[in-house]
Amino acid sequence: MIGREARSRGFNVQLAGAMNLARDPRNGRNFEYLSEDPFLTAAMVAESIIGIQQQGVISTVKHYSLNCNETNRHWLDAVIDPDAHRESDLLAFEIAIERAQPGAVMAACNKVNGVYAAANGELINEVLKGAWGYRGWVMSDWGGTPGWECALGGLDQECGAQIDAILWQSEAFGDPLRAAYDEGRLPKARLSEMVRRILRSMFAVGVDRWEPAPAPDMDAHDEVAAEIARQGIVLLQNRGVLPLTPAPGTRIAVIGGYAQLGVVAGYGSSAVVPPGGYAEVIPIGGAGLTAGVRNLYLLGSSPLDELRTQFGNAELEFDPGINPAEAVAVARRADVAVVFAIRAEGEGFDSADLTLPWGQDAVISAVAAANPNTVVVLETGNPAAMPWQDSVNAIVQARYPGQAGARVIAEVLAGRVNPCGRLPITFPVGLGQTPRPDLPGYGAPVGAPMRIHYREGADIGYRWFATTGEVPNFAFGHGLTYTSFDYRDLVVSGGDTVTVTFGVANTGDRSGADVPQVYLTAVTGEPRLRLLGFERVELEPGQSCAVEIVADPRLLACYDGAAGCWRIEAGS
Repeated sequence: MIGREARSRGFNVQLAGAMNLARDPRNGRNFEYLSEDPFLTAAMVAESIIGIQQQGVISTVKHYSLNCNETNRHWLDAVIDPDAHRESDLLAFEIAIERAQPGAVMAACNKVNGVYAAANGELINEVLKGAWGYRGWVMSDWGGTPGWECALGGLDQECGAQIDAILWQSEAFGDPLRAAYDEGRLPKARLSEMVRRILRSMFAVGVDRWEPAPAPDMDAHDEVAAEIARQGIVLLQNRGVLPLTPAPGTRIAVIGGYAQLGVVAGYGSSAVVPPGGYAEVIPIGGAGLTAGVRNLYLLGSSPLDELRTQFGNAELEFDPGINPAEAVAVARRADVAVVFAIRAEGEGFDSADLTLPWGQDAVISAVAAANPNTVVVLETGNPAAMPWQDSVNAIVQARYPGQAGARVIAEVLAGRVNPCGRLPITFPVGLGQTPRPDLPGYGAPVGAPMRIHYREGADIGYRWFATTGEVPNFAFGHGLTYTSFDYRDLVVSGGDTVTVTFGVANTGDRSGADVPQVYLTAVTGEPRLRLLGFERVELEPGQSCAVEIVADPRLLACYDGAAGCWRIEAGS
């Protein structure tokens, strides 16, 4: 779908495949990334690459590597143990590249262990092009080429030179690169390789063989967007109130989150204006340059309208959720209260904390005290603090559900869709449970050098919680449904890797989908947890199926940088 739409607009390179791991729950681009786990991230992005490139459009994976925080990203030094890097962020890139062969890799803006990613010969020349044998080309991020020397470090193309001119006072691959070539500092063979890698990807993907293609079917694509939302929305908590089955005349209060207008979308370079434009664009950035960058974007799919469609016999009353007292008055008149809670997140900015902005926590707490049947629908790109959690009956994590999101939210609340999404990122109780309760450099002026030491290494997200023994608010992989499943007949076999087989049965009274997950723990008893595989299965009531998961051997191993290989600990 993405590749077909890009091609219809004349684009032959898609800057898709953002796959940095969610190391920090405040990172403004986590909504754009995929998960905190290297295997899950690689599996999902590989499918995206394959789909895009089947349309004759080159897909890019990015940002190589460790663009895991947005605060002053162009001046950030991401410090990590090299072996842990290979076992986490780099492993995600390695598996995705093996599976899908993207035509291009985009280097990150930040430094990695003191060297800018676009100039980092160890990462690009030794690992990516050397150890992995990658044959495509490496482009910079916009503003990510601090000097022509990046070409010696393995960068093949400068992108966004106009931003480089602002940040670094030079378009590095313009006159400086030409002068370096003329003076013999840039070898002819290296320049030829830069050109050859770009042409190779163009020929491999078929950019040179474009023929007329039918216009995209935007209605069909809207249905694809709806199905993605159906499979992605996560039911976090349910104490029996969902699904809603209102009798005629039942009163439903719908409160907050601009639910009368649309659903929230993230902002930044990944944003795509939907057909018909945005329902509303609300400035939230403050003064100066920030005011033009940070906005609350609402896609024209109104949850209030969709709920009215689903519950035609009920009486719905809306309150904007700005004043707690007014929201409480509406909630008291209702049999059920549905509160929409939102947060705008996007490129270039990290959040200060996990708190919902604009006094929404106070509104939710007040509504929950007034109505025992309160449902909260979260539209956030990151985990949120939930001081009101014990007071509400149900919590639905919709994230940023896309152009068909409101329709799907209503379908889930009404039970016409059985939720089956699972969390790709751990929801902590608070930032005190994370490796960095205080975000280094947050609030520093633009251009201030900063350093983040990713001391968790490869133990990101749920792996970090396994090492600390802390209990998160909602675990990685968590997600409830309106039915129940049972696992049986587990068999684990060894060999070159581990194969796990078992049965899954739908023991409830609704059809639904389950996502069984297999994890590795350490033989020695040391705290360790790694996702080895997962499978999505759809089952009717009483139906069962067999599942087989074969682990990638690297997920069983540790990387030995001194020996340059993966090692699996002895054991059985």
